[in-house]
Order: sequence, then C-alpha cells, then structure tokens
Amino acid sequence: MKRRTLKRLRPGQLPEHHHNVYVVLLEPAVGKIRKVRAENPKRNPKKPCIYVGMTGLTPVERFANHKAGTKAAAVVKRYGLRLLPELYEHLNPMPYEAAAQMEKDLAEDLRRAGYTVTGGH
Repeated sequence: MKRRTLKRLRPGQLPEHHHNVYVVLLEPAVGKIRKVRAENPKRNPKKPCIYVGMTGLTPVERFANHKAGTKAAAVVKRYGLRLLPELYEHLNPMPYEAAAQMEKDLAEDLRRAGYTVTGGH
C-alpha cells in the first residue's frame, strides 16, 4: 500500500500515530500450560487468560493474521477466541515507542489485576 493511500484511509491522525496495543481472549486451557503458570504466579483462576500484543495494523487485522498463521503467536493461533477491546480501545492509536512501552505496561497491569497474561514483551 502506498503512503498516500494510507493517509486517505486514516484521515485526521498524525502519520506517526498508527500503532496499537491489543488484548486477545484465550481459551481457559492456556492456564494449564506450565510456562504460562510460571509467568503468572499470582493469577486468579476466575479471571480469563489473555494475550497482549502491539501492532502497526488495526487490532482486528492483526488478530485475523494471528488466526491465519501470518507472523502468529502460537498461543493465539491455537487458543485465541476474540479481541477484548474494552481493555485496550481507550489507549489507541499511538507512536511506535509509546506502543512498545504500553504493551509491557498493560501486560504487567493486567497480570497484577489477576489475569493470566501471555505476550506483552
């Protein structure tokens, strides 16, 4: 896609503010994976398992890519159910550097809230 086409698709945004963080709801079976349990020692089993990521695409496009296997996180491809926009929508869009930091911060905040979190690196 040419740059001028991208500008027409997203009018009113600064060109450097096109990165997004997103959260994917995962199947509960993810909570039984040893590595995931080790990364979330204070998880609340009543709260869902989620994946936190960052993208230059829209979250919907990125989730579709995960499910199709394009640059996919294995856990999202196999266990991803749907996006959880209520957890990230108010944060988007932002510049790359802010999105990279926000991905880490959002993952840590949700982990502290008791969610079982993967991704967020």
